[in-house]
Amino acid sequence: MTTIQRVTRRRVSRGVGAAAAAAALLILLAGCLGEEGSVRGGSIDPTGTWGDADDAGAPSLTLDDDGGFSGTDGCNTLTGTWTVDESDHVQFEDLTATEMACEGVDTWLAGLSEATIADDTMTVLGSDGAEIGTLEHTSGGDDGGGY
Repeated sequence: MTTIQRVTRRRVSRGVGAAAAAAALLILLAGCLGEEGSVRGGSIDPTGTWGDADDAGAPSLTLDDDGGFSGTDGCNTLTGTWTVDESDHVQFEDLTATEMACEGVDTWLAGLSEATIADDTMTVLGSDGAEIGTLEHTSGGDDGGGY
């Protein structure tokens, strides 16, 4: 075997080892991301309706099995996607909302970023991690309070 063949063989084996390590790292990191509409990232099932969806002036959210959510802050319509992370926080993403001016309505829910769930109460957090409000579980998902 020539010197060139030995150097080439070493470089190829190093490249294969680095590629395998990178692939393993990506697989590990992907497992930490959670999955839209799935409890895979954590141990809770937040699907269902939170708040009084029958009261047009009250905030409410409906989290669907497919990872989408819809709701209202009591004035504006909200839609987006959700996931559950490894620490059982519901992460809200891709939020879109109408921007109607409604007098006398506190539109706090439009500031949602994530939420925690304890029993039948969803505590909604803003982008700074501070609590901005709570919603009670009213239907769907695990109605037995098994959050």
